[in-house]
Amino acid sequence: MRVIGGQVFDLEKGFAERELRTSGALLSETSGDGQVLDAAGCYVIPGLVDVHFHGCVGEDFSDATPEGLQRIADYELRQGVTYICPAGMTLPEDQLTAICKNVAAHRSKNAGGAEVVGAHLEGPFLSTAKKGAQNADFLHDPDVPMLRRLQEAAEGCVRLVTVAPEQPGAMEFIRAAAEMGITVSVGHTVADYDTASAAFAAGASHATHLYNGMPPIHHRAPGVIGAAFDDPKVQVELICDGIHIHGSIVRATFRLFGAERMILISDSLRATGMPDGQYPFGGQEIEVHGSRATIVGHPETLAGSVTSLIGCLRQAVRFGIPLADAVRSCTYNPAQSVGIDDRAGTLDIGKEASFVLLDKETLATRAIVFKGNLVS
Repeated sequence: MRVIGGQVFDLEKGFAERELRTSGALLSETSGDGQVLDAAGCYVIPGLVDVHFHGCVGEDFSDATPEGLQRIADYELRQGVTYICPAGMTLPEDQLTAICKNVAAHRSKNAGGAEVVGAHLEGPFLSTAKKGAQNADFLHDPDVPMLRRLQEAAEGCVRLVTVAPEQPGAMEFIRAAAEMGITVSVGHTVADYDTASAAFAAGASHATHLYNGMPPIHHRAPGVIGAAFDDPKVQVELICDGIHIHGSIVRATFRLFGAERMILISDSLRATGMPDGQYPFGGQEIEVHGSRATIVGHPETLAGSVTSLIGCLRQAVRFGIPLADAVRSCTYNPAQSVGIDDRAGTLDIGKEASFVLLDKETLATRAIVFKGNLVS
């Protein structure tokens, strides 16, 4: 395939008009066939990578059903999200084990849809005080043997784990998880600056949905946010659905951390792509009205988003984030965070040929190519 006439994303230059060529599943110097895709009037960006979301189209990753995970993967690919690392909730170990086994089985089948690159264990190693929409009945102190059991069930596919570093045993847990090759994220926490800094020194390199599920930054108590800023290796997630974070804070956070450290996530729920109403979520019920999802009976508690990652990218641009920075934070940075940047996240020769054509005026999706095959 030859992709001609488009403004192609480049990690260093932003956008430049050039021709993309594919051979099989990879980007190459020469095209393997005569197919031409006209990208005139479009931006060509890498396929998006979502490392923190729970579900969509009525399905939840935590249900651990093969059919549900396939529907999730199919929907995400239709949105231009080509690589996914869905997040499990705070649940009993037997259900977490089922989630991990479901990921391993799905990957072995290679049944189509977005590639499920692994699992994100958002729970259960969290703080009761900042559990948010997580179920407090199933919270668990950081537990290295438990993590090893879950990683074994996942056949090595646990890519990301969130932990509250003030919990008993957390520092040992962080060091062990990092040694296992799992990216450790600080989140759902009341950790102060010193505790969060110690967690990053121990091997954590990620912050789960910055601002949400942690103390706010204060000029005498900078907390997790300040500790993350002070450690240049730390990347931070941001839910950019227009509900969780005010546009001013989105702009300030990009300036504070720099585009190279930002990861946009959707944190989307099973209600994404569905009508308003009530839906089950981690042993609780959520209520969706428009773009806002809250715990039933607790309208002040946000429960995740109902916006896909491509919607978050567009919202970031509406908030004033330069398109190239928003694209980087939805592609290369998250790919880097879960260890797939050697094959995804940029449009360099030799990478997998997964990309999306966006209309230059509206950012509407015009075409999706996944591993060399035209999706839409």
